[in-house]
Amino acid sequence: MSLPCRHLVVVLGDQLDPQSSAFDGFDAARDRVWMCEATEESTHVWSSQQRIVQFLAAMRHFAAALRERGLPLDYETLREGGLADALGEALVRWRPQRVRLTWPGDWRVLQALRLAVGDTPLDLLEDRHFFCSAERFARHARGRRTLRLETFYREMRREHGVLMDGDGPCGGVWNLDSENRSAFGTQGPGFLPPPARFEPDALTAEVIALVRARFGEHPGQAEPFGWPVTRAQALQALHQFIDERLAHFGHWQDAMWGGEPWLYHAQLSAALNLKLLHPRELVAAAEGAWRAGRVPLASAEGFIRQILGWREYVRGVYWLKMPAYADHNALDARLALPAWYWSGDTPMRCLSDAIGQTLRHGYAHHIQRLMVTGLFALLYGVEPKQVHAWYLSVYVDAVEWVELPNTLGMSQYADGGLLASKPYIATGRYIERMSDHCRGCRFDPGQRTGDRACPFTTLYWDFLVRHAARFAAHPRLAPQIRHLDRIGPEERAAIAARAAWVRGGGLG
Repeated sequence: MSLPCRHLVVVLGDQLDPQSSAFDGFDAARDRVWMCEATEESTHVWSSQQRIVQFLAAMRHFAAALRERGLPLDYETLREGGLADALGEALVRWRPQRVRLTWPGDWRVLQALRLAVGDTPLDLLEDRHFFCSAERFARHARGRRTLRLETFYREMRREHGVLMDGDGPCGGVWNLDSENRSAFGTQGPGFLPPPARFEPDALTAEVIALVRARFGEHPGQAEPFGWPVTRAQALQALHQFIDERLAHFGHWQDAMWGGEPWLYHAQLSAALNLKLLHPRELVAAAEGAWRAGRVPLASAEGFIRQILGWREYVRGVYWLKMPAYADHNALDARLALPAWYWSGDTPMRCLSDAIGQTLRHGYAHHIQRLMVTGLFALLYGVEPKQVHAWYLSVYVDAVEWVELPNTLGMSQYADGGLLASKPYIATGRYIERMSDHCRGCRFDPGQRTGDRACPFTTLYWDFLVRHAARFAAHPRLAPQIRHLDRIGPEERAAIAARAAWVRGGGLG
């Protein structure tokens, strides 16, 4: 006769770590793991097929690993509805004394599960997959008028002894970003090492068939699929990146090239956000490669800053400012997201390429997200919540704690400067400088009016006109605002007319 259930250990789809805090003290004779594939997690935003396959395949592989270890597991395959209703039924089924849950990555899920447990005591446990807890970040933020990445990043470097030489930073400087902004030049990237991609096994193939049948109307496509869905695959991808791509990552991390989605980027964020990898592993591997003389300091530091700095920083902002943060709209942007964001069917080569690869692979690197799809939405005036929903829908690495601040704060400036010190705006010249997209494109990034004017360039000047009063005294944008003095009334009218053409459906 089995003993009564002591702990029901809830494992969410982005918590696939057998060493997570929810498993502390697990007793197979008295405790039970509960996992559930709920359709609401794929439909509360219109999740892409690649994203759904990634989550479900990783969950099923994790469940199989738990069973191999002999852990009692209640695993619910795809069921209609939400996690809260499913958990409520599980509580009736098992009647545990307590529910144990590692802190989720989504405010919505946290509130739903808190309600679902009702009178059953809930142990809400720290997520150890971060260098900085939400409480630690709150202490960092207390009393500060502004939050800035660089200050926080230096604190984390000192606190965790990363890339330190005694009390100072290795190489004598904290941030080598100025060395990491190169374009490929006219000849392109040349030889690129193949990315780490994994042939679907029988379990993943089963998930792909399920997603095609149940979510076939969702964006993108379920195949080809090659993302890591097990810890062993994730570790292989990490080692391959360190060995083959990290040395060149820093120098070329902001560059783009048509038809080349992977370049020198790591493509580890999905595995990291599902907890198949620990950020300490990535940081240690990158620092170790530099100390062994295998990669330049600029590449190691640039990669580590993304993880120890930016990733931890945006999570801190998310839990510090939610739920109100999701409603920020500092620039009062109200327009609908253009329909072609769901198809890539636009004559703009840069946007067509970035969106096309996003729908095929569930992936685009950070400059494509910030300075192509995100920049266009910002200049166009899309309502930030719609931009947020699109990013959360289409990318395999999208979990709300990391996606929402990146989109609303960094990309769309919807928080008015809390996360980033200025809006990241540019004309089409930026894309021309950092890619080959403007070659052969029907639009000219050097023109802001006329039939060949690049929509990025037109909308950039239109943005400055519309927000001149707001940014006239901004320490970093004021020089750009002053350039408006050189534009006469006739040209301003032409800019406005061209911007209206873009917003009126001229691009698709």
